[in-house]
Amino acid sequence: MARRIASTATLCALAVLVSATSAFAHAGNPNFESLVSSVSPKIPGFSVQVLNGDDRLLVMNTGKTTVTIDGYSNDPFLRMSPGGKVEVNLRSPAYYLDQDRDYTTNVPASANPKAPPQWKVVGHTGRYEFHDHRMHWMAKSIPQQVTDKSKRTLVVDWHVPVQATTAAGAKPATGAINGQLFWRGTGPGAPLGAFIAFAVIVLLGGAAVVVVRRRRAAGDGGGDGPAGPAAPSGPPKVRAEAW
Repeated sequence: MARRIASTATLCALAVLVSATSAFAHAGNPNFESLVSSVSPKIPGFSVQVLNGDDRLLVMNTGKTTVTIDGYSNDPFLRMSPGGKVEVNLRSPAYYLDQDRDYTTNVPASANPKAPPQWKVVGHTGRYEFHDHRMHWMAKSIPQQVTDKSKRTLVVDWHVPVQATTAAGAKPATGAINGQLFWRGTGPGAPLGAFIAFAVIVLLGGAAVVVVRRRRAAGDGGGDGPAGPAAPSGPPKVRAEAW
C-alpha cells in the first residue's frame, strides 16, 4: 500500500510539471499584455483575439467576405475565404517567421514576398493562430516607455494590414487589425516556480506517508504483511458425527 501511495504521488507531481511545461510553452511574456482595439474597415463575421496575454493572434472568419492578412513586406500571407477555407502563402516569409514566438525559424530561399503567391490550404474551420511579431515586444530589454516598472504603461500601438474582398474581381478594401501593447506593471502572473513548488510538496507528502507506514510496521511487528495464525481461545471443539 505504501509503495502504491508513493507511486501515485510521483505520478501526480509529474503530471503537474508536464502541465506547467506545456502551459509555458504557449504562454506570452507575463510582463506584457496585447489588446485588439479595432478592425478597420469593419468586416462582418471577422474577429480577432489575442491569446495568452501577448503570445499570438487567433483570427476567425465566418462571414461572406474573403479576408487576406499581409505579412511583413506588404505581401499576402494568410487568406480566409467564405465557407471556412484557410490558406497560407508559402512564398511569404511571414508564414515561416510566424511559426515561433522568437522569430528564429529559418526562411527558405523559395520564400519571396515579391513572387506570385503559392497558396496552400491549411484548414476548413475559418480559424487560424499565428505569432505575429508586430503585436508583442521582441527585444530582451525593457521598453524605454516604461519609467516605473510598477505602473501599467502603453508601449506601442500596433497594426496588422488586412484586405477585405466582397466579390470575385472586386477591388479589395484595405485596412488593419489595430491594437495596443501594454507593460502590465505589478499585475498578477503565473510563475513557473509555483508549479514546481507544488510538485515538490506532493513528492514530499508521498515520501512522508511511506516513512510513517514503515515506522508503524516496525513498531507493530507486522505492518502490512500477512497475519500469522490466531492463538487458540479454548479447548478444541469435537464435531459430532451421526452414524
